[in-house]
Amino acid sequence: MIVSHVNDVKGIKVCAPGACGATKKVLISPSEGWEGYVMRVFDIDEGGNTPRHTHDWPHINYVLEGSGTLYLDGAEHSIKEGSFAYVPGGKEHNFTNNGTGKLSIICIVPEEGDV
Repeated sequence: MIVSHVNDVKGIKVCAPGACGATKKVLISPSEGWEGYVMRVFDIDEGGNTPRHTHDWPHINYVLEGSGTLYLDGAEHSIKEGSFAYVPGGKEHNFTNNGTGKLSIICIVPEEGDV
């Protein structure tokens, strides 16, 4: 069980090849009792992005703040605060902050997806 605030969680720089200005915060995971899933927040600096990549597991996303683009399976989608997306496993994707200020996204994955 946990009750906390996102500002109290230390961010980890995303160091994957192709990433620029992205930080991950793990909020809830099996360590807090949520077996099988992990809820993270990704903060992407202005002009930054997550790497374009693919993996076997799906994830769901919700935009907390900012605006940008979700590249998903060959198509660009504009996203902004309140946008949400389901990214199936095996589909190439990435997030780009092409707005002003920070782009902040909740990302929920199966436990094996928190790499």
